[in-house]
Amino acid sequence: MPQKPNLARELSLLLALATLWGASYTFIKIGVETIPPVTLIAARTLIAGAILLAVLRYRQIRLPTDRATWRRFFLQACLNSVIPFTLIAWAEQSVDAGLAVILNSATPIFTFLLTVLIVRHEQVTARKLFGVMAGLAGICLVIGVEALSGLGESLMAQIAIILATACYAGAAIFSKNFKGLDPAVPAAGSLISGAVILLPVSLVVDRPWTLDPSAASVLALLALSAFSTALAFAIYFRLVQTLGSVGTTSQAYLRVPIGVTIGIVFLGESLSPTAWIGLICVISGVAAMTIPARLGTTRERIV
Repeated sequence: MPQKPNLARELSLLLALATLWGASYTFIKIGVETIPPVTLIAARTLIAGAILLAVLRYRQIRLPTDRATWRRFFLQACLNSVIPFTLIAWAEQSVDAGLAVILNSATPIFTFLLTVLIVRHEQVTARKLFGVMAGLAGICLVIGVEALSGLGESLMAQIAIILATACYAGAAIFSKNFKGLDPAVPAAGSLISGAVILLPVSLVVDRPWTLDPSAASVLALLALSAFSTALAFAIYFRLVQTLGSVGTTSQAYLRVPIGVTIGIVFLGESLSPTAWIGLICVISGVAAMTIPARLGTTRERIV
């Protein structure tokens, strides 16, 4: 990892990560049409972990063998894949992909609060505070218009997405424990750990050998695993080391317009004019929370 990463390159990777994860909500929506949530996520983590393991083998990089590192891999898996992936997949059986990505965009807010109240490993600046508030305002506009009208009929699904969002925030902070490792190593290790946890559950709960998934669901699962998981996780662990946990999770604001647009184009979903104003607010939030982090006048402090 370079000592002084190129700002343009890191922000390009942030945009790529937002695009990959923004598309994941549509892939999940298509996947859960004929594949149960637990089995979908078990397959997602298994396929993505296998891809990254093959990449590591090709690059002649070995996974750590000590128990302490693998314990961290399993904890990271729970925070970053097992719990949030499953909650979101379950929720998207009744919630639109666009609404899911909007609700999930609160990750930087939870990360910011955790760093302020508990961890304190990143500097709290006026710009970051403004970014959180701008993003929160945008989310409130969107949810106020699009979500509250259906709060009663899908309340539990929406709460599940918020819980997944909090897990992502914890994962972003905990991933600091993998500093110094090649980004693909914790990505592969955590995904393999996630598969180890979820596969037995899938076998017992869903009996996947009895399922008859559609071709569209299978293709969505493959795209979700290869691009929105394997590739995205490798980028994610790199950005945590260069932009910090708050800067990296702020891609959630970027993936809002991306994810919503994908849902509109491919799933026929729609948003109101007020919701689009909210999207402008969240884009302003990501600019305030990421760009200053790489400028010389505002530096993150790692304790």
